[in-house]
Amino acid sequence: MPPDLARIELGAPPGRTDPADMAERLPSGARRATTIRQVGTFAAIGVVSTISYLTLYALLRAALPAAVSNAPALLATALGNTAANRRLTFRRRDGAGLLRHHLAGLGAFLLALTITSGSIVLLEAVAPSAGRLAEMAVLVIANAVATLMRFLVLRRAIDGPGRPTISSVTPEGTQA
Repeated sequence: MPPDLARIELGAPPGRTDPADMAERLPSGARRATTIRQVGTFAAIGVVSTISYLTLYALLRAALPAAVSNAPALLATALGNTAANRRLTFRRRDGAGLLRHHLAGLGAFLLALTITSGSIVLLEAVAPSAGRLAEMAVLVIANAVATLMRFLVLRRAIDGPGRPTISSVTPEGTQA
């Protein structure tokens, strides 16, 4: 190994080969492929989560107001979403950082709750007689925006900022 690369502090215990840790140290093309894989996996989980959310929301909405139906449906799916993304999207299977990752997921849930609840309030203000189909369409759009935010929050929390990478090392071997 070249001497300048030997000075990189990898931030993982010796012998650990977690793919998520290694992704940060890959050449640019490989990092791009990792990002594309993460986005694809995240999107697939997002579709399943959105369908689950809409199903729970519709069941609750049959007996409860929109705002009251939103929170429990979103919470139930957010917990599963964070666990699935941690394991499948970001390939974290050990307990390292578990609490921090789920706290970030909670933050993403609160952000999503704000976005979806705000969308419901806005729809009721703009079109008070809108039907359930319009309500569900607005929630799908709000959920898509919340999903993008969730990806950014979880990616930062789970993949972590500031871990040294090969590209962040200057030729002299010091951090850039």
